[in-house]
Amino acid sequence: MPEKTIMLACSAGMSTSLLVTKMQAAAREQGLDAKIYAVSVSEVPQQLEKEVIDIILLGPQVRYAEKQVAQQIGERDVKLDVINMSDYGLMNGGNVLAAALEKLNN
Repeated sequence: MPEKTIMLACSAGMSTSLLVTKMQAAAREQGLDAKIYAVSVSEVPQQLEKEVIDIILLGPQVRYAEKQVAQQIGERDVKLDVINMSDYGLMNGGNVLAAALEKLNN
C-alpha cells in the first residue's frame, strides 16, 4: 500500500496526465512511495468510495468545483487543494508534489 495517495482532478482527467507523470518522477527521486493518478472531476465521488485518498488536487480549470468536492469529501480525512496555476501551466511536478506534501503535513 502506498505511503500517500494523491488524486488529481481536472475537466476530463486527460490534461493532468503529463503532470501526474512528472509528479511520479519527483516522488521516485525523493524515495516517496506514492500513488498519484488523475481522474475527471465528475469521477471524484466514485473514487472516494473505492479508494483511500490522502489529498485531492484540483486543476486550476476546475477551481469552481472546490466547494462541491469539499462537500463530497464530507467527514473523510482527505485534504483538498487547487494546483497553483503557474506550476500547472509549466507542468512542474516537483513543485506540485511539494505543495501537496506541505498541505498534508499541515
